[in-house]
Amino acid sequence: MDWGIKNRMSQLIKSNGRCMYLPIDHGYFQGPTSKLERPGETIKPIIDYADALFCTRGVLRSCINPENSKPIILRVSGGASMVGKDLANEVLTTSLEEVIRLNASGVGISVFIGSDYEKETLHNLSKLVDEAERYGIPVMAVTAVGREMEKRDARYLALCCRIAAELGARVVKTYWCENFEKVTNGCPVPVVMAGGPKTNSDDEIFEFVHDGIQKGAIGVNLGRNIWQNENPVAMIRALRAIIHENASVKQAIDLFNTVKDEKKK
Repeated sequence: MDWGIKNRMSQLIKSNGRCMYLPIDHGYFQGPTSKLERPGETIKPIIDYADALFCTRGVLRSCINPENSKPIILRVSGGASMVGKDLANEVLTTSLEEVIRLNASGVGISVFIGSDYEKETLHNLSKLVDEAERYGIPVMAVTAVGREMEKRDARYLALCCRIAAELGARVVKTYWCENFEKVTNGCPVPVVMAGGPKTNSDDEIFEFVHDGIQKGAIGVNLGRNIWQNENPVAMIRALRAIIHENASVKQAIDLFNTVKDEKKK
């Protein structure tokens, strides 16, 4: 691994081998997502607790303070929206020249295994890895499933992660599932967990993140369950405690409630 890749990876994965990524890229296919209408304002109270931001170039340029930012993972795939028929029909949307100009520490791209566009998205990943490695930029593959959420079992996600790693992704983002160790054990590169849709139970978030960390994930790339939460600072601090301080679920819940109560005073 050359110096550039090592340096950028050290920005994205901390010395303890863990990471806390905050994605705010949802608008690229969802539009003005609830509580993310003004991304810069949304992240102000929580950005200090993240290790990196995952966003598009448009949001980065217009909403993120270049003098006070975290390392950036730039989303470079898109081209389809949630109102269309083919959410999986993505292309590369951002050049490596733009990635370098924006000083991103890494890039992220979705792959849709099992969809009608599986081949195309895997080709996008392979092409991106070829170009990004040339400039020492790590690629994070996002194992997206679109609307077909029933596919999220260990066998399917292990397949997705292994394929992404085999094609050269340095990090893979995937969903937590039952028997998550089958996913991490079969993937030779670091695995981070996606947050998925907003849940109705805070405890549920702590439970799956803790379980995933215990079973081999290095961290999370989790957005909606933080910034759509009524207590986003309490949520991100509790999750960070699980990831970086090996807190138990109970300890995370206690911290969440303590921070939440402090805010009310």
